[in-house]
Parts: sequence; C-alpha cells; structure tokens
Amino acid sequence: MSTSVLVAKALPALAGALLGFLYYKFIGCSTGACPITANPYTSTLYGLLVGLALSAGR
Repeated sequence: MSTSVLVAKALPALAGALLGFLYYKFIGCSTGACPITANPYTSTLYGLLVGLALSAGR
C-alpha cells in the first residue's frame, strides 16, 4: 500500500474524529443520557468510524 493511499484513508478518518470531538464539545449532551455524545471518547470514535466509512469508496 502506497503512502498516498494511506493518506487518502487517514485524512477523512482524522477529520471525522476531530468533527466528532467538536460535536461533543460544542453541541454534546449535557444530561449524560445520550449514548454517543455524552462521552468525548465515544463521539470521537464514532466520528472516526464515519470518516473511515466515507473514505472507503476511494
């Protein structure tokens, strides 16, 4: 696997992780009742997985 392929997969995944964390930080769930957005780790992981899924077709 070449470097450009790894970058093409890693950048959307990292962007998704960043967006997942920012979603937690600025919008998130203040009551703790939301399973994804109540915890920064789960929202970051969820964002990473969404970014990775979106880059899978490349």
